This record gives sequence, structure tokens and C-alpha cells, in this order.
Amino acid sequence: MTGTRTYTKRTRATTEQATRSALLDAAETTFFERDWDRTPLEAIAAQAGVTKQTLLRHFGSKDGLLEAAYRRGFERVRAQRFGVSAGDVEAAIDNLVDHYEELGPRALRLGAHTGGPGAAFAEAARALHRDWVRHAFGDRLAGVPAPEHDRVLAALVVVCDVHAWSILARDLGLPGPEVRATLITTVRRLLGEDA
Repeated sequence: MTGTRTYTKRTRATTEQATRSALLDAAETTFFERDWDRTPLEAIAAQAGVTKQTLLRHFGSKDGLLEAAYRRGFERVRAQRFGVSAGDVEAAIDNLVDHYEELGPRALRLGAHTGGPGAAFAEAARALHRDWVRHAFGDRLAGVPAPEHDRVLAALVVVCDVHAWSILARDLGLPGPEVRATLITTVRRLLGEDA
């Protein structure tokens, strides 16, 4: 009997985790592809294949669901972006371009939020980006003289921003390898290195 009880607990835990993941996926899709404020909880729950009551049991409220979805997404992005070794310009730009090719449209949409919970998420994402620039290029910035250091750091934040990628890839229509080469050249020049 104990073996059956253990199996049932594991199965239940696996099912609960799958339900949570489905709800978080539905929340992300709704937030980035629909009008979050006007989408009822029933619609988000239905997208995940569960009831509104199940959603509320897991997250307590619509805001609780959004916060949990954002935290999960933020940690995924943080792990991906900080997976690059510090000081390797080419690897950092590859990391950045891969990230933007996968999630650039979502990053642009998040950055456009000026109110509500989206604004706080956008500010946290901007802070993560600045931290990543310091991580990726900080050791190379050590040689930049003090008066210029902050300007070069600010320029690197801009050059590595999703908007720069969007201009290169979408507005100018550059293919991925050309976007990569342009960013590497620009970063190297900002760091005072041969491009």
C-alpha cells in the first residue's frame, strides 16, 4: 500500500507541475500577444486546459499569475544571457543575437509598457540588460580611462539593446551574420580594440 501511495503522490505532483507550467505559458502568451487587462481569467485558464478555480488555487489572482509568469521568464532570460563567459566579445554578441532572434519581439513589447505591472517588469528587464553588459564587457572596460568609462558603458548598453537589434535586423533587413558582424565591430570600436 505504501508503494501505491508514493506513486500517487508523485503522479499528483507531476500533474500539478504540468498544470502550473501550462498556466504560466498561457499567461506569457496572453501578456505578450493579447490584451492582458481585457482577457478574463476564464480565457487564460481555458488556454491552459483548466478551470478558473484551478488557476486561482495555484496563483491566487490574475496578478499573482502574471507575477509568477514574469519571474519564470526573467530567470530563463537571466540564465541564458549570463551563460556567456565574461570578456568574450564574439560569444557575448552571439548570445545577444540568439536571444533577440528568439525573444526580441517580446522584449520590444515589454519595453513599451509605461504603466501597470508591465512597467515594473520593463524596468527590471532594463536593469538586467545593464547588468549583462557589465558582465559581458566589464573586464574590457577596466582599461577605459575614468572620464570616458561611463560614456562607453552607456554606449555599450545602447548598442546591445533590443532596439539596436531591431533596427539592424528588421528596419535595415540585415541577415543574422551581418547583424552579428555589425554589433561586434561597434562593440570592439567602443572598447578601443581593432574591429
